[in-house]
Amino acid sequence: MFNFIIFSILAYVFYRIFKNYVAFKIYSSEAFKNFAVSPESVAKSDLGLFVGLVAKVAKADGRVDALEAELVSMMFDDISKVFPEPIKTRQILKDIFNAEKQRNDNIEQMAFDFSQQLRRKKAQQIQFMTFLIQLAFVDGEVSEGEDKVLKTIAEALAFDPKLYHAIFAKFESMMQHLQPKVSMDDAYALLGVNANDDMSTIKNTYRKLVRKYHPDIIASQGKDEAYMEEATSKMQELNQAYELIKKARK
Repeated sequence: MFNFIIFSILAYVFYRIFKNYVAFKIYSSEAFKNFAVSPESVAKSDLGLFVGLVAKVAKADGRVDALEAELVSMMFDDISKVFPEPIKTRQILKDIFNAEKQRNDNIEQMAFDFSQQLRRKKAQQIQFMTFLIQLAFVDGEVSEGEDKVLKTIAEALAFDPKLYHAIFAKFESMMQHLQPKVSMDDAYALLGVNANDDMSTIKNTYRKLVRKYHPDIIASQGKDEAYMEEATSKMQELNQAYELIKKARK
């Protein structure tokens, strides 16, 4: 059975990894101020290639589920802010994702192109690879298809096998220790909504809470690691509450 609580861990680490990545000087909006935004230019950039590989991993088990889609949507928001014309860029990123999730004949080439963009950028390679491994774990376990895609990307990057297995083992262990905590009776109270609210209202409230508790905002307020861990626990409960409500209303 799908373990909805996993998404909170994924969202938590995603924001730390991805925001830390785009915080590099080379990925500042200033560095992209003269970037000519087009489907071709974005697709050839390392961030565009990354979105394509995210699509490969997300669809490797046969489908992109609701929580993966939610996470990817947040990713589009964050990447597009780096480029000029963020609204246009976001749509291009979405188009890249939708096109690449339908293809399985170009994974090796895309992984190779991505590796060429990231030559001598070991820190970025680690951050991207860690995100992709986490994405594969979003449904609680890594399928054979996901494992194959991840290894293809890792090989193209000449990624250290020991480091790859260490990252993989870390999240495998994390998934094994997750246990549901939220009951349906608690779900509405945790989100601060009412049982008679429509799903659109509940979704908007949920997304505001996700952004309130994500670690970059907390870190910017000077909070310590203990506080961030507490916020992560809160994220776990919020995400499970939201998913329980969604499932009950299908």
